[in-house]
Amino acid sequence: MVKMAVRCEVFVKKLLPAFRSLIAKELIEKYNFSQIEAAAKLGITQAAVSQYFHSKRGYKEAERLEALIKPMIEEAARRIAESEKPKIEAELCRLCKALCK
Repeated sequence: MVKMAVRCEVFVKKLLPAFRSLIAKELIEKYNFSQIEAAAKLGITQAAVSQYFHSKRGYKEAERLEALIKPMIEEAARRIAESEKPKIEAELCRLCKALCK
């Protein structure tokens, strides 16, 4: 019996860390967020942001995808940075759907 992964399973395993990495870097570099501020906006720990920022987590997929989805990452980061209560799940779903087309 062959087990097939559902799109969201693949997303959580491979794409989610890459998206978080790229968005965290954008928030820190472009919007001058601290790692703590970026973590709060993304709903993750500062330690996770540090690992994303220093390419210790999610970097392989992030490098592979960055050129392909850079405009979408920039737009997602802008919406997250400007929102009081960002809808992180909606942003991540939007990125996943755009990439899976």
